[in-house]
Amino acid sequence: MSTASPGIPISAGNWIGGREVDALEGQWLTKMNPATGEPLCRAARSQRADVDRAVDSAVRAQPDWSDLPGVRRGEILLDIAIALRGERERIARIVAAETGKSLKAALGETDAAIALGTFMAGEGQRMYGRTTTSGILDRHVFTIRQPIGVAGLIVAANTPIANVAWKVFPALICGNAAVLKAAEDTPLTAIAFAEIAHAAGLPPGVLSVINGYGKEAGRSLVEDNRIGVISFTGSTAVGREIATVAASRLARVSLELGGKNPFVVCADADLANAVKWASLSAFSNAGQRCASGSRIIVMDAVYERFRDELVAATERLKIGVEDDDDFGPVINERQLTNILAAVEQARAEGAVILTGGQRLESSAHRSGYFMAPTVVEMVSADNDLSRTELFGPVASLYRASDFEAALSLANDSPFGLTACIHTSSIHRAFEFTSRIQAGVAVVNAGTFGSEAHLPFGGRKQSGNGSREPGTEALDVYSELKNVYITTDPRWV
Repeated sequence: MSTASPGIPISAGNWIGGREVDALEGQWLTKMNPATGEPLCRAARSQRADVDRAVDSAVRAQPDWSDLPGVRRGEILLDIAIALRGERERIARIVAAETGKSLKAALGETDAAIALGTFMAGEGQRMYGRTTTSGILDRHVFTIRQPIGVAGLIVAANTPIANVAWKVFPALICGNAAVLKAAEDTPLTAIAFAEIAHAAGLPPGVLSVINGYGKEAGRSLVEDNRIGVISFTGSTAVGREIATVAASRLARVSLELGGKNPFVVCADADLANAVKWASLSAFSNAGQRCASGSRIIVMDAVYERFRDELVAATERLKIGVEDDDDFGPVINERQLTNILAAVEQARAEGAVILTGGQRLESSAHRSGYFMAPTVVEMVSADNDLSRTELFGPVASLYRASDFEAALSLANDSPFGLTACIHTSSIHRAFEFTSRIQAGVAVVNAGTFGSEAHLPFGGRKQSGNGSREPGTEALDVYSELKNVYITTDPRWV
């Protein structure tokens, strides 16, 4: 790749067969810099023929890759993780340029990707099945894991290098080849990952990267009959479409979808700690987290005090791309427009904007896609702002009379991804974690914070019940086979 500045390529093609190639029709899309509103790079605008080419390469490469012992596959993945660590700063600079987040935040995200790779590499030594007993004389029974074939991976742009690692490493350790559809807003990150993986020893064709729009390249990948498993992170609406298409051919699907996550503050909470974590949950990464704590439910006894302290903390936040800033822009202008429209609609329906609610227009912000951190109250539980994921720095406050009312409101959502409670009562904490309808429950911290060795996923419209990463990801990317061996003692 030629580059406009050190470490930042000016174009991102596709990665197929161990090298970067242009889209067959020669079309490109323009990726904008969210911090400046100016073009950052161009990316291949792939069509069905490009996807076919990538899947062809994966199909050819997969048998030899799956024939490698799991331990050997793990050694190669560890080499990739080590190579990522060696290029940590270059990757982080690409992530920062594509997303508008600070270099400090991008480095943290890159470290998370390295941790995921290191953990999954070790799973090559632990591709466990199980032995058990049979009710039939002289029958010996055990199970083994085997690859599915070719995995189609579709990622979001909010934490691009972590999202790529989240899917690629578990898919490969199980012996699959993978075709990754990069997020259209972060094409450079995906190509850089593929380059590093190839240089670290991943055989050509085992990982392909396709750039382009979801309705063109992504749809083509999902519809390809050779894709045995599809893993998607993104909106519930798109996840529903993918599930429908995959169901027609009984392909396996893992869906990690949206959230509208409750953050409950009880009367006995440490309010300073709750305010700190509420701000982080709602506004870090510009609210662009499926695990963002966007519904803050506060008991009446402390509502006014908590509200005032949260508003004050929100107004102290610094917005920009430097390491001492709290968060940067949202990923593109379309997303910013949608967030602003949703806030204005809520205002028209009676919501009160306590702070924020507008695009930032100072000289440092006006050209980029910067949204003021926004706190809203008097929003009804059935308002769109309460029930629709915005993927932006907007949080709504709700009153609750007591624990039962707070829990009921927390569960009154089409989503069920993450949830948090702040309380000094261990009894209340355990009751909440037991009864909250979410895949992740947190006490006295934030609504986010997955780790490489732990499963993550949600209920209801937040997913289809699958879990990634952790060892549970092996269930997404491998088939279990029962093996029965019958022996005859007379032949001993």
